[in-house]
Amino acid sequence: MLEDFYTLKSISEQEPGNFLAQISLNKNHEIFKGHFPGNPVTPGVCMMQIVKDLTENILQQKLFLNSASNVKFMAIINPEENPDLDIELLISQNGDEVKVRNTSSFGGTIALKMSVNYKLI
Repeated sequence: MLEDFYTLKSISEQEPGNFLAQISLNKNHEIFKGHFPGNPVTPGVCMMQIVKDLTENILQQKLFLNSASNVKFMAIINPEENPDLDIELLISQNGDEVKVRNTSSFGGTIALKMSVNYKLI
């Protein structure tokens, strides 16, 4: 969905169900021209989509967002200043329900924390 918005540099399972992905944002993507001109900010909805994309990649399954809770945007992600992000995903699955707890950060600064529930589709 976010074509050319970011590049997946690596993804690894730290412990069972606990993954660390490293991505690099494309500071030249069209989204940043409108959000915001001269002062690019990564939209929160795009960060939420990245978490979904990475979870689908890990599970090799398509997902539908059922609910999101405790969504906390804690720092602005400027792709010109901090294009490299660490995305931590704690994934648990029960049947067709998938729960993900996420922490996204750059250089030790936490930018996003959230818990989401998906359904396999």
